Amino acid sequence: MAGTSFFSSPPLYTTSTTSKYSHSPSPDRLKFLIDKSKNIRQLLQIHAFLIRNGLESDPVLNFRLQQSYSSLGHLQHSVTVFKRTHSPTVFSYTAIIHNHVINDLYEQAFVLYIQMLTQNIEPNAFTFSSMLKTCPLESGNALHCQALKLGYESDTYVRTALVDVYARGSDIVSARKLFDTMPERSLVSLTTMITGYAKNGHVQEARELFDGMEDRDAVCWNAMIDGYSQHGRPNEALILFRKMLLSKVKPNEVTVVAALSACAQMGVLESGRWIHAYVKSNRIQVNKHVGTAFIDMYSKSGSLEDARMVFDQMRDKDVITWNSMIVGYAMHGFSLEALQLFNEMCKLGLQPTDITFIGILSACANAGLLSEGWTYFQLMEKYLIEPKIEHYGCMVNLLGRAGQLEKAYEFVKSMKIDSDPILWGTLLTACRIHGDLRLAEKIMEFLVEQDLATSGTYVLLSNIYAASGDWDGVAKVRALMKRSGVDKEPGCSSIEVNNKVHEFLAGDMKHPKSKEIYIMLEEMNKWLEAHGYLPQTDIVLHNLGEVEKQQTLAVHSERLAIAYGLISTQAGTTIKIVKNLRVCPDCHAVTKLISKITGRKIIVRDRNRFHHFVDGSCSCGDFW
Repeated sequence: MAGTSFFSSPPLYTTSTTSKYSHSPSPDRLKFLIDKSKNIRQLLQIHAFLIRNGLESDPVLNFRLQQSYSSLGHLQHSVTVFKRTHSPTVFSYTAIIHNHVINDLYEQAFVLYIQMLTQNIEPNAFTFSSMLKTCPLESGNALHCQALKLGYESDTYVRTALVDVYARGSDIVSARKLFDTMPERSLVSLTTMITGYAKNGHVQEARELFDGMEDRDAVCWNAMIDGYSQHGRPNEALILFRKMLLSKVKPNEVTVVAALSACAQMGVLESGRWIHAYVKSNRIQVNKHVGTAFIDMYSKSGSLEDARMVFDQMRDKDVITWNSMIVGYAMHGFSLEALQLFNEMCKLGLQPTDITFIGILSACANAGLLSEGWTYFQLMEKYLIEPKIEHYGCMVNLLGRAGQLEKAYEFVKSMKIDSDPILWGTLLTACRIHGDLRLAEKIMEFLVEQDLATSGTYVLLSNIYAASGDWDGVAKVRALMKRSGVDKEPGCSSIEVNNKVHEFLAGDMKHPKSKEIYIMLEEMNKWLEAHGYLPQTDIVLHNLGEVEKQQTLAVHSERLAIAYGLISTQAGTTIKIVKNLRVCPDCHAVTKLISKITGRKIIVRDRNRFHHFVDGSCSCGDFW
């Protein structure tokens, strides 16, 4: 494109024939053209015109050039213009500092700020608000002192930025003090305080501020919904999302990601599909963040087919997207698909991350691929990835599945990082499956000594004792739990029917359809008895008679959820259950039989993985 094409519309000429702007666009016209440049080629041509006409030193035009280069993603050109600026002002310094900050180059921005101070140029309110946007707490403290000294602390923009700095640094008390003493509060400052509370887990305080607002924009709604979602309150996140839909504020991509995260936590497929339909009908952009959130939601809600469909339709996929699909395959036990996807990712030149290897090692563990697991574990070193507790856990699971319990035990003891109860619980599970009481006792003794024992590890040891007929051992564990003040975490199972989530505890009688549920339980018990089912009463911790133990097992939460699914959904449809704990051996055996008797596929997501029950067998191979 020729340079003259920029001036195809009538230019604004100056009236003076002796001025340097004679027969050239006026400064106002040039400012307009710089601001409206849509690509780097246009901007470079205008820049060349300025140099040819001796206008490269004009401070206003230089400032506009600097801003436009940065907005088009060419920060280096912006820096070059700044360096050629004679006698830079606080405005040009603030602009170049801001341009570095928005490109996450805080250290370079700080160097420029120090350079400005050494030239005796005093920062203004916009300089402070730019510097405070991404700075760490320590630097924020220093900037706060300087803003106070120069009289800018009470400025609304600066005060809001300071609230953000302290909240990001987890100093929520200081953030609130600054917020409470603001001369006036804007929508931005209120949203900043709500975001700070939400990100630090103070969801109730955030909600109080949120409810007190007269006007709310999308950013404010997003902060509150995401706060619920990120801090274990997904149901409240979805309730608030539905309220947002009824308001005049339209959800955006950030809202969708937060709502999908909540759906994924709860495993509510129908709600996730509704959101997907809403995104399509409202033409919300499915960028890589939204697409990845859909993959994660569908995977965790039991529909790998939908997850893969979204994955295949995405054009812009980063390593996080690939990780989400790989982990999805792994948690469902589709190990070969996970490994194949990993190979495809590497061929495309994408660099695996620690999350990638968690997915791959989980896939190997779920399929019992011992030698492949070791190969991938050692491959992490090639990518300079230091193993984390999750990687070690996958290897312990893999060794345990192969029956190499002593090797797994030594592997844990030789770890470079501290072990945790989850890791030891994985090894205790292997001890239960392989009946290794001696090693289980050794592990439990260590956990009690180190104050690492949890209700889960106690229950596992008790189950191992019960399976070997050691009732004194069971009583000893029960007494130890009581003495240590450890209570067994109550099991809770949920099922989504017609976009509504129904939750059940063991022996629950609160559901409106309890009568019908218990009639179905009786029916299920008859089916099970006819197929030779024998209750595994040895896993019941309480000191009860045999009949009472059988009655306790019969009303476990997942059985109530399955019974509700059978009476509330059409014959032949898949039943999806989410449980907060590991599925107990008895319920696992029962669910296998129910899937065979009813001809239904039953998908259960427990604390560890997905179980696909089909025609009397489970995808986990009875190792979970």
